[in-house]
Amino acid sequence: MVDELVKRSPGRGRFVSFEGGEGSGKSTQIKRLAERLNAARLPNIVTREPGGSVGAEIMRHLVLSGMGKLLGPDAETLLFAAARDDHVKHVIGPALAQGTWVLCDRFADSTRAYQGKLGNVSPTLLKAMQRVTIGDLKPDLTFILDVPAEVGLKRAAHRRGAGAPDRFESEDLRYHEKLREAYRQIAAEDPQRCVVIDTTADPDSVAARIWTELRSHLFSVSTSAAPA
Repeated sequence: MVDELVKRSPGRGRFVSFEGGEGSGKSTQIKRLAERLNAARLPNIVTREPGGSVGAEIMRHLVLSGMGKLLGPDAETLLFAAARDDHVKHVIGPALAQGTWVLCDRFADSTRAYQGKLGNVSPTLLKAMQRVTIGDLKPDLTFILDVPAEVGLKRAAHRRGAGAPDRFESEDLRYHEKLREAYRQIAAEDPQRCVVIDTTADPDSVAARIWTELRSHLFSVSTSAAPA
């Protein structure tokens, strides 16, 4: 049945992004989904933003170190745009063209949320940067992992241990509450692409919900023919 699914799927790979605030569980759930796709013999890669390619990883260091914040929201947006351009050209685009599924930890919705809705960057600038860097490319499905900001920040603090918080983890609680609302608004504006997932549940339950939603949205064959 998996062979039937693979044979009948289009040649282009599927693009799935994971969005959400700090500590929402993106890394854990992307890993879980990659394991399920591997079991179904569907080739996939896991990548991230900012980062994912050699040039973009350099930009990631600049952004998370706080350099972008010092330069201001518009300049920080340009750094993200440069990173995304390199990432799409060298990793995401080629993988999709080869029929590989791309699982990405953050994509353009993060820019809309962080720099657009919270940083008040002009929509005109955001649209221009999107047109130059990704054109019409967008995820086939976006999971917005939703968790109360206070819970997410506690998780992030536990994860990093004695390490210093990065550029975004260091923002105050109100910032992260506004970020959560920004993501919910993005989901409401594009309900066909975006699925909000409550990640206050245990990781196994969250992974099961993600898999159910992915099968429902992206597998074109009947449920009985799709991987369980």
